[in-house]
Amino acid sequence: MVLMEVLGSALLGLALSAAAVRVLAPRLPSRKMVLVSGVLGALFGAYLTHFALGPGHNTLMATFIGAVLVSAVVLSLLLRPAHGPRRRPHRTPFSLPSRG
Repeated sequence: MVLMEVLGSALLGLALSAAAVRVLAPRLPSRKMVLVSGVLGALFGAYLTHFALGPGHNTLMATFIGAVLVSAVVLSLLLRPAHGPRRRPHRTPFSLPSRG
């Protein structure tokens, strides 16, 4: 059962990180780093969920959900801001522009 959790969560993390690379490529670092981070995040999420549920609970689906959630959090930490139009610098309230 534990082997199924490890292999399943690693495959889910790989699929999630591959989808992130495909959709958000300009906002992510190198492809290899994203793929490795997704898999490691999913493995850690599976371990954390399995540990939190305890030895008497063998719920494969709950472990997979925990793996996907932690992997998504790890991948979200890799995102960089989008390159869009910059806003003007914020002026303090009640300040007058200098004309000089």
